Amino acid sequence: MTSASASRQRPGTYIRFDGWLLKVENAFNMVAAASILVLMLLAVLQIIGRNGFNLPVPGFIDITEQAMAVFAFMGVAYCQRLGGHIRMELVLGKLSGRALWVFELLGVVLIWLVVAALVYGSWFHFERSWTIGDSSIDIGLPTWPSKLVVPVALSLLLARLTLQIYGYWRLVRDPGAEPIAVPVIADIEDVARHEIEETFGSDDDTTTREGRGR
Repeated sequence: MTSASASRQRPGTYIRFDGWLLKVENAFNMVAAASILVLMLLAVLQIIGRNGFNLPVPGFIDITEQAMAVFAFMGVAYCQRLGGHIRMELVLGKLSGRALWVFELLGVVLIWLVVAALVYGSWFHFERSWTIGDSSIDIGLPTWPSKLVVPVALSLLLARLTLQIYGYWRLVRDPGAEPIAVPVIADIEDVARHEIEETFGSDDDTTTREGRGR
């Protein structure tokens, strides 16, 4: 086996970890989606109850405030996996090969540092809320569960970013290797095919390339 073929071997442990992380991210994203649905139904009850029967939902504002952390943060790792966030690709779109992967790697490393700082800060806020028994104003809803969601969800994002750092580093070492478990700049056809796979499922979700639109 030549050194080139050895370097392009599919990293089994890396792929298995991506598959495990994918399942956790999907579960978190489903919880975030379910929370939005529940809040929509609760808002309907609030409108009907207040306007029709003068019976608003008790603590509606408190519940909404606490639930915001769920749908705002629990899907962030899922979005990072798909490359669904908005970014400027005026420069990256003109790069290819090792230069592209170097810039992608640097970008993910910077994001990793920011997210690591946010995990520390959000955990500190959770600890403070837990210690003093902080609660909402209207119905006295404890705030620590929603504040705990933030560092947990960001820790999952940190794990995804760590995986992508290795994925991009692997491509920096061997630009000809197959991109695995990292977002890549894709054309319109790749984006459409990827959306179909996400909607209807695919047998090789853990090994196909994750695409992002321009």
